[in-house]
Amino acid sequence: MPTREAATPLAPVTATLRAMFGTDDVPGLAPGLLVTDDRCGWAPATTLVDGTRLPELLSAAALRWGGTPHACAALAWKSYSYWAALPAVLGWAAARRVPLLDPADVLIHFEDHRPLVTLGLRRSTTVAVLPSDPLALAGFPETRVVADEAALLAALRASLLDAHLAPLVAAIQSEVRIGTRTLLGSVASGIAHGVLRAADALPGPAARHVETLLGALGLSDLVELVPGPTGEPTVQRRTCCLAFTLPRPKVCQGCCLRAA
Repeated sequence: MPTREAATPLAPVTATLRAMFGTDDVPGLAPGLLVTDDRCGWAPATTLVDGTRLPELLSAAALRWGGTPHACAALAWKSYSYWAALPAVLGWAAARRVPLLDPADVLIHFEDHRPLVTLGLRRSTTVAVLPSDPLALAGFPETRVVADEAALLAALRASLLDAHLAPLVAAIQSEVRIGTRTLLGSVASGIAHGVLRAADALPGPAARHVETLLGALGLSDLVELVPGPTGEPTVQRRTCCLAFTLPRPKVCQGCCLRAA
């Protein structure tokens, strides 16, 4: 019989999200991460990558923030990439169990107006694990067993960055003029903020998880972890999300403008 842990592949991720936010109702993610009925307004993230629904995302951002097209696109990306990356990076940090976030397996909708966009995963989403994981021993078809931690990080990068976020960067750049470094800076910042926020629910130092993940994704040069007011690690960006250009300007904590 499969163990309870094996029977709930995303349990480490959902438990960490609950510890982070104090609830299972997290704006930006489907409850429990999995979408039970993908006919109810959901569409695959491939519709953003191929440009079909990208104007809808950018229009929602323009309506919310009222800034220039490139600033609103940068903020839309900041929100989207944060929620898209969170299940994978938390799965790795919490339990070395990584849902592979290929855009065909990530579902989106715009019907909840609290977040800009809500993301969820198909039930068939593949989860990459190490040979010692109970999922590997259970032999579930949605499981991909990889050799070691380096291979697990490579699988995370191939699905999240190479197959999903990088093509979406290109799609956004076909609509508005905005630099790749600016966009990837938000990915690095979002990963760092997410892992640090989950620190109390993770084994080992959160800062070490951040460094390992950003190194595997090739994003280490875009943020720096610096001591906060009480010595805790905080995120210092080396790029700007452009929120300071909005009609109601905002300079985020850790923005490179503060450092300047």
